[in-house]
Amino acid sequence: MSLCGHGDIAIPPFMYGSHYSSSGRIVLHYLGGQFDAADRLFDSVPRTWDMWSQTSPTEVKELTPEWYSDPSFLVNGNCFDLGTSVDGKAISNGVLPPWAEGSPSKCVDVMRQALESNVCSSMLSSWIDLIFGL
Repeated sequence: MSLCGHGDIAIPPFMYGSHYSSSGRIVLHYLGGQFDAADRLFDSVPRTWDMWSQTSPTEVKELTPEWYSDPSFLVNGNCFDLGTSVDGKAISNGVLPPWAEGSPSKCVDVMRQALESNVCSSMLSSWIDLIFGL
């Protein structure tokens, strides 16, 4: 992971040079009667982690509150047609990390435990500085 800062001492390090999503952007994507392009939708924890940490520094996915409270967001319970990726894979339920053992509930429980851990709490102020560039 690299931090943005562009070598300018006057600009403190920050993690994201883009902005978070907003309800307006989400609505605009849906106005066409379909969800966003399948390749831009979240579909896999391992793939997203790989892209963010190694392959694509521009990969930005938010860890919304559901990651820590509601496992149903990882399951396409309404069987929505979310499209097909360029490699031909139909997008449906989220692919979980191996440690979740195929259980969306376990995934959310582990994420919540990590968020509430002493390690995370002790680093919270540094994370806020990185996210908001303070």
